[in-house]
Amino acid sequence: MKRENTLVETVYGAVRGADDGRVIAWKGVRFAAPPVGDLRWRAPEPPQRWSSVADATRYGFACPQPVDPRVPMDLGAPRGEDCLTLNVWAPSGTAAGDGKPVLVWVHGGAYVIGAGSQPLFDGRVLAGEGDVVVVTVNYRLGALGFMDMSEFDGPGHRFDSNIGLRDVLAALQWVRDNIAAFGGDPDRVTVFGESAGAAIITTLLTSPAAEGLFAAAIAQSAPATSIYARGRSSGVARQVLNRLGLRGSDVDRLRDVPVDAIVAAATQVFYETPMNKPGTLAFAPTVDGDLVPDYPVKLAREGRSHRVPLLIGTNKHEAALFKWMKSPLVPITPEAINAMFNEIASEQPHLQLPTDDQLGSAYAGLRGKARGMSVARDLGFRMPSVWLAEGHSEVAPVYLYRFDFATPMLRLLRIAAAHATELPFVWGNLGTTAKDPTFKLGGRRTGRAVSERMRARWVNFARRGEPLGLPGEPHWPSYKDPDRMCLLIDERDSVVSDIDAHIRPVWGNEVLNFR
Repeated sequence: MKRENTLVETVYGAVRGADDGRVIAWKGVRFAAPPVGDLRWRAPEPPQRWSSVADATRYGFACPQPVDPRVPMDLGAPRGEDCLTLNVWAPSGTAAGDGKPVLVWVHGGAYVIGAGSQPLFDGRVLAGEGDVVVVTVNYRLGALGFMDMSEFDGPGHRFDSNIGLRDVLAALQWVRDNIAAFGGDPDRVTVFGESAGAAIITTLLTSPAAEGLFAAAIAQSAPATSIYARGRSSGVARQVLNRLGLRGSDVDRLRDVPVDAIVAAATQVFYETPMNKPGTLAFAPTVDGDLVPDYPVKLAREGRSHRVPLLIGTNKHEAALFKWMKSPLVPITPEAINAMFNEIASEQPHLQLPTDDQLGSAYAGLRGKARGMSVARDLGFRMPSVWLAEGHSEVAPVYLYRFDFATPMLRLLRIAAAHATELPFVWGNLGTTAKDPTFKLGGRRTGRAVSERMRARWVNFARRGEPLGLPGEPHWPSYKDPDRMCLLIDERDSVVSDIDAHIRPVWGNEVLNFR
């Protein structure tokens, strides 16, 4: 029986969603004012209160972003600068005050693409079967969200730093103030995200402004060290201005530049940056000394992260996706790897990187691109997650995983358990598009079982702060020295002690020295 009353009163006005008999969904709910005109490159402002009931049955705009034929992404919504909206799913029959656990999703996409409206992130399965409230959020991307313009502050043109992070914080504040009316518990909010979204979460994990806004965190394949000093970010801003034909003295004109022109200029800079400086992104969070006081991994290793349970991990073959796409974002040639090491050493001197001899010992038997892919995987994704696990485990429980499952088709494509391949299993949305090759050669039945197990652990983590499995599944202990237990997710799950022992001495405490 469908609920007729899907009307919810938020602090800014009433919204009406839709009940399909399985879940109630409220889509395109505004959590901030349109970030246009004078609000470009400014921290999000509260929306104006509305008096009539807002229609919440359709997604709001996705943030303006480039279209990359190598990444055929269905955003589920048109692009538009008025993009600061979120979406909520709750099981049918949920009422205000039910106090269900809340999962808030921060999408990935290298800080330049993606949206909370992507079909892959439809919350029907996760909310309906998990008996939780699910929220997906939009935030500003690319130059609109991660271009530091603060050096151009002046009379008549004020610019804030880390706009995309501030958008996510505003969404979490909205959740804190409103989610009880949708049946969620504001004291049991778990943030979860993948790739850039996970790195936003690991950054907020050490941001004073985020304290108290979430009770637990899940970071899937977080490039947690892809965060840069302010000077470098200012250089990127000047490159974008040059592409727009503007100088620093012209910044007051930026509010009137068509958004498509900004996206086009930023896209050129985005693709040029890793070619000139391998392993770096044009747009990413900035250490601004305010919202982001220092590098998150460094802060976590110093015991300065928020004391909330953390579930964190990576996929076994992270770099394979970037090789398959011929993407420069993850360098795999020896020359590019060396250049990446030099860039990291110059920008983050607190990371003492291994020598070539040490790498040769850790990756014995691997040559050429095979070695490069392994080094890139571990430097870009695996070791930052392990470093965070080791540091954060001193202040709160940490659960480390590695996702190894791959369908026959993904193995044939030599992608296997590559970057982002865990996403359908976390969401329970297997094969959301006709072009998805994942199950073209079978494996769906096993995939459904993998998904059921993962969703049970993710939901139980949100509910209790511990990722309990289904009956009969192995117990997943927290990550602690010396055992360093890790859950391996595959056709059958297993728990392994110190799975990274063969590489950790090279990348770990022995060579990682915080000054």
